[in-house]
Amino acid sequence: MKDNDELLTAKAMTLSSARRQFMFNKASGASAFLTDAPILWQNALINFLYIMYFAVEKKAFLWYNTCIYVIKDRESLVFSDIFFLYVFLPLFLICYFAARNTKLKNAVLIVFSLFFYAWGEPVWVGLLIFSSVFDFLNGRFIDKHKDEKIAVLGVIVSCAVNLSILGVFKYSGMIVDGINTLLSLSLPVPDFHLPIGISFYTFQSITYVVDVYRKKARAQKNYFGYLLYLSMFFQLVAGPIVRYNTVAREIENRSVKIHEFSDGITRLIFGLGKKVLIANSMGQLATQFLTFDTAPTSVLAAWSGVILYSLQIYYDFSGYSDMAIGLGLMCGFHFPENFEHPYISASATEFWRRWHISLGTFFRDYVYIPLGGNRKHQLLNIAIVWFCTGLWHGASWNFIMWGLYFGVLLVIEKTFLLKILEKAPKIIGHIYLLIAVIFGWMIFYFTDTSKMGACFGAMFGKNGLAATDLLTESQLKGSLWLIIAAIIICMPVYKGISAFGEKLAKKSAASFTLVSAVKILFLAFILFASTVSLVGDTYNPFLYFRF
Repeated sequence: MKDNDELLTAKAMTLSSARRQFMFNKASGASAFLTDAPILWQNALINFLYIMYFAVEKKAFLWYNTCIYVIKDRESLVFSDIFFLYVFLPLFLICYFAARNTKLKNAVLIVFSLFFYAWGEPVWVGLLIFSSVFDFLNGRFIDKHKDEKIAVLGVIVSCAVNLSILGVFKYSGMIVDGINTLLSLSLPVPDFHLPIGISFYTFQSITYVVDVYRKKARAQKNYFGYLLYLSMFFQLVAGPIVRYNTVAREIENRSVKIHEFSDGITRLIFGLGKKVLIANSMGQLATQFLTFDTAPTSVLAAWSGVILYSLQIYYDFSGYSDMAIGLGLMCGFHFPENFEHPYISASATEFWRRWHISLGTFFRDYVYIPLGGNRKHQLLNIAIVWFCTGLWHGASWNFIMWGLYFGVLLVIEKTFLLKILEKAPKIIGHIYLLIAVIFGWMIFYFTDTSKMGACFGAMFGKNGLAATDLLTESQLKGSLWLIIAAIIICMPVYKGISAFGEKLAKKSAASFTLVSAVKILFLAFILFASTVSLVGDTYNPFLYFRF
């Protein structure tokens, strides 16, 4: 084995060298495309060479060596990725629809989902599988002892183990660092690589066990059915948090209707455009304005940076949810909506009914109501829920501050402000909400509290900071049309246009043909523009990595 490893190391070095030297003549269009492409294209080629070589050699340790020598240089696979869009997804769909029945389709989906997760996280597939086995058995235990007091033991054990695993991987570093600071100690700070999507599948697993206990869901008798529920790559790493009873019937038996498949493609491409064309563009500008040593360059830069980040985080999160819902529809699954135009809200209360709906309903149904909800200790319950909400978003004090900030806003609204806002013109509520959310996203953005304070001061011209600067003005003018478009699309514009198109299409065959052609051309343009952007730009952050 040692000789094999040495041989593989030599081959890896040779292929790595070949990768660096692998250049096409820029005179041809295809060569220019590949030369300027992200490193992922080159990694994919090297991966393919590895796999082909070892397949020919029939080495038993193919997967191990592929992981060690190739995947270690690769990032996790995400929807806004050339390899996913043009290799993984087509191959998956071919295999999926070639499967003759639901059982075979489920098997295909499980294999591709585990591969999707293992692409950048080969080590943590074992943790995902452990979670699935553990809570599958907890569900069976609760089902076996239903109507007995001992059944609650399954819930307690599930919550304790799942939250402990999440705590170790996500929060142990933050906790030890805090202890060191408070007690002037120098304990070694754990530095775990956070398993991608662990916050999502942990919460999803807990909802299953609790719902089985509450008799809101039937226990899954087939382990692979439960593994499918937990590991579906559509929503594994970026949500929405799907409850088991939402997809229980579809796991056992489902069909894909042509119009739903078409709607799924539309949703997927539209979400891709939101993420790649809008979120990435807003993020690049926001990063330029909010990256500073002591303070932003001007008041305009500070406000612009925070507003653009507010747009980025909405289009990034909602774009991924759209893609997940679209992929689900293409395979016969119906996931709940996760974002409902939250920036049109007129209060923080309304905002959180529209923003990340699956997360909000999780905390409502599994934390807030069990604590007593509105019946007793309401204000304390709100504080606990929003502390947990902030903590869920990341292991940093700014996220806790962000959660408590919204908790305080919601308490104020429930105490007296909502009554005032209901009587005031709607525009007053909109302005209040947008200002509140913008300051909230500023807290969310800065993990460094000193920079957070500097940005807050800059927004109000602290220390005589200039109102504007030429560089900020120039950058904003260059992207003004896209910023305006991003603001407009935050509103339910697409729904209105879509409804108008459907109404027009019913008038005549010619109208139907025209509407269909316009829709296809529009989606083709979004897909083409997104592809060009992914190929030509290295800025493609995945904000859900911290979750």
